[in-house]
Amino acid sequence: MWSVEVVGSSVASGFLLGGILALTALGLSIVLGVMRLVNLAHGELLVGGAYAGLFLLQLTGIDPLLGLVLVGAFIALLSVPVYRFLLAPLAGTGAEAPMMTTFGISIILQNVFILVFSADTRSIERNYATAALTIGPVTVAWIYLIGFLISVVVIVLVHLLVSRTGFGRDLRASATDAGAAAAVGVDVRRVHLLTFALGAACAAIGGTLIGITFSFTPTIGAGYLLTDFAIVVLGGLGNIFGTLVGGVMLGVLESFGAVVLGSDGYRELIGLLVFLIALALRPQGLLAGSG
Repeated sequence: MWSVEVVGSSVASGFLLGGILALTALGLSIVLGVMRLVNLAHGELLVGGAYAGLFLLQLTGIDPLLGLVLVGAFIALLSVPVYRFLLAPLAGTGAEAPMMTTFGISIILQNVFILVFSADTRSIERNYATAALTIGPVTVAWIYLIGFLISVVVIVLVHLLVSRTGFGRDLRASATDAGAAAAVGVDVRRVHLLTFALGAACAAIGGTLIGITFSFTPTIGAGYLLTDFAIVVLGGLGNIFGTLVGGVMLGVLESFGAVVLGSDGYRELIGLLVFLIALALRPQGLLAGSG
């Protein structure tokens, strides 16, 4: 039998970790929802954020949590020429060419990371990353709670950006009907460029939080990409708060499943099964729609 402490701590940890995973998936959901672009390099943007947070600490001494805005802006800026010169010229050619281009970008970035940073396992070492918080029978890592709160704040800010600003109005119009939006004066190409950069920034900030919470290597992006796709399917394509709900659901299911099956090694398997089942039963997502 499982003890209350073990089950409670596992579910609480999964809940909080799910919020962090939701942030990593948010950029993928926005890009898919607005641009209809399956960005297979999204995982590498996350890994880039982890490395950016690590070297921000090593080179400047700035705590990665305090430098999250810098990390997000840095990766967003790097993503601009990638979109402008590699993806924008493929607009109007169908979904296959841009998707395969992002696959090529993913492979290139993985090899660049290995050449520049080596294949060694890294981590962003902080005291709060290993400290534990105990409330009654439940014990969780402080970084899970910190990461969850930061992720919720970022998700709320993105929601306000999309729902309360002129850029957000143009983004929603472009997502609904790009042709009609262009006809009424919306610069759709600019909207897509900024959307891609916003998605990269969300992935990078989430990547820094992942780098503090876990160790990472240049090739972990593919695993997180699958996790993010599962969250997007659970939460609904382009649904901002649905992404948070999907992340929390997946985090809890994975953690509880690991307790039941007796090994953390089953986490990715559980996530993949959830993804396939949700995709088969309700491909538009449990909370489909724009959030």
